[in-house]
Amino acid sequence: MPTLIDRIKRYASGPQGRRMRAKAERYARDPRTQAKVRQLLARLRGGGHRRH
Repeated sequence: MPTLIDRIKRYASGPQGRRMRAKAERYARDPRTQAKVRQLLARLRGGGHRRH
């Protein structure tokens, strides 16, 4: 029985996995997405607004 990692590797190397990877790379290059990630990291690090 293939392990979860083996199944992920097989999916990633197939055509659908390559398409998903390309889509993720485009999404990661988008300045709006980068801004959202920076905001999230700032909140997680305690740099965002806190509710009391």
